[in-house]
Amino acid sequence: MMNGYSDISVIILTYNEELHIARCINNLKDLVKNIFVIDSYSTDNTVALAESMGAKIYFNTWKNYATQFQWALDHCPIDTQWVMRLDADEYLESALIEEIRFKLPFLTENISGVNLKRKYIFMGKLIRHGDRYPLILLRLWRHGQAKIEQRWMDEHMVLLTGQSALFSEYFVDNNLNTISWFVDKHNKYANREMIDIIFTKYKLGSFNSSVFDNSFQASLRRFIKCNIYNKLPLFFRPVCYFIYRYFFRLGFLDGAIGFSYHFMQGLWYRLLVDLKCFEAEQAIKNLASKDEMIDKLSTLTGLSLK
Repeated sequence: MMNGYSDISVIILTYNEELHIARCINNLKDLVKNIFVIDSYSTDNTVALAESMGAKIYFNTWKNYATQFQWALDHCPIDTQWVMRLDADEYLESALIEEIRFKLPFLTENISGVNLKRKYIFMGKLIRHGDRYPLILLRLWRHGQAKIEQRWMDEHMVLLTGQSALFSEYFVDNNLNTISWFVDKHNKYANREMIDIIFTKYKLGSFNSSVFDNSFQASLRRFIKCNIYNKLPLFFRPVCYFIYRYFFRLGFLDGAIGFSYHFMQGLWYRLLVDLKCFEAEQAIKNLASKDEMIDKLSTLTGLSLK
């Protein structure tokens, strides 16, 4: 698994990812020293495929992405200077692999993390507009110098010390599943995002939320979401967001497939989050204690919230 620069361990969280895992591991195996796959007891061939390709397999029961990834950071025998976060449906373009090989060994000690640029492909089409390209995310950091935000949704890696650099090339998010899978995934995402919103509004719990020492893009998005978007009226704010994204940020230039994506992810999904927020507030409005509210939200979503 070591051929070329190898002082990196990559962590991949999986559940029934047999469609993507071989592509992901093949993409990484000549770049990194360790591939740690943290599986949530898949029922398909994910584990067998990953193990046959040299990945180190660990199992842990799923709660949410943040707790699962932090479990990986705490339990995997990472013996490299650098750690990378990658999803099973993502891969690095060859130009980024070469950039990592040649730049990473020469970063100064004050650079603790590297922000990478993400391309998103929907139904075979690269989404270039609508404020979605590129997304800049902290995906590579010095071991022990970053943690993941403990949130139910939209969790980021956060540097504990030092500064971040930005590499020029791209990694790609290209999920090969069906539209039915996409809809089901976003329904689950909506539950998680609703929990973050309701927990914050009713002070039902605290979240680790600090992306402000990472990329300016991530900081600005979080600030707008928490301080502007979430304070607008339900059902009005998704329409505003879609208009901004599709017209002002030129989403219409992505064509018919792009319209489908921007509509589903930028309007339908955000309306679904608002519907779930409305449903949740109706369910808890007459409850006296925080514990009762949390229990009701847990029943409503099927999530273990304590």
